[in-house]
Amino acid sequence: MLVLISPAKTLDFATPSPIKRFSQPDFLADTEKLVKQLRQLSPAEISALMKISDKLGELNADRFGTWQPVFDDTNAKQALLAFQGDVYQGMAVDSFEPEDFDFAQEHLRILSGLYGVLRPLDLIQPYRLEMGTKLAHEKLPGLSANTLYEFWADKLTQTLNQQLAKLEQKTIVNLASNEYFTAIKPKLLQGEVITPVFKDWKNGQYKIISFYAKKARGMMASYIIKHRIQDSEKIKGFAAAGYGYNDELSKDKNLVFTRQE
Repeated sequence: MLVLISPAKTLDFATPSPIKRFSQPDFLADTEKLVKQLRQLSPAEISALMKISDKLGELNADRFGTWQPVFDDTNAKQALLAFQGDVYQGMAVDSFEPEDFDFAQEHLRILSGLYGVLRPLDLIQPYRLEMGTKLAHEKLPGLSANTLYEFWADKLTQTLNQQLAKLEQKTIVNLASNEYFTAIKPKLLQGEVITPVFKDWKNGQYKIISFYAKKARGMMASYIIKHRIQDSEKIKGFAAAGYGYNDELSKDKNLVFTRQE
């Protein structure tokens, strides 16, 4: 079983990593190509490209300007520990044992606009580049792609297929957002995709509430890792923060988990 999650905008590179082990991203050459183009943009152009504030534009222009192609534990941090958004809060990585990191390294993948596909212990340097970003073609002449989806093309799907073959398994658990999962081509995947959905009871019906759903996706990822789950049926046993499997609302490969107010 392979679990997919999205990266986070919130990062923590100030807190020392509690583990020394790390690995290198598989697509650093592609990442470097993106960075070389993006560092040619001014802070104002980066703000416009990413639709972010002037302050964040300056921050990310500086990040691209200081990005280095050689990664080690002095200038980078393991992805699973660097990302600090809602999904990662739900995962509660600070409670992981060494064996949890081992299982996660084999079975968890983080989709990234800049790095393509990351293993949990792959080193990353600070960045922001969402997968849905439309590349300003006239200002990035070194890129033939109009979007990051085009830039990564089939590479991410091929990588997931290789990992499934290595694990001798045929199941992908999609806990990534639509923006990031769109970078994958399901028809080319050599396995079935199962998508857990988390809904809360509000105003007389079950609804997806983004903040809660993100945290729940992180809790589900942690549940799979800590219980070493490799059978998709066992995912239905997930019960945390009041969520439980709802057989009536579930359909096909969409497993719905609900909770009351």
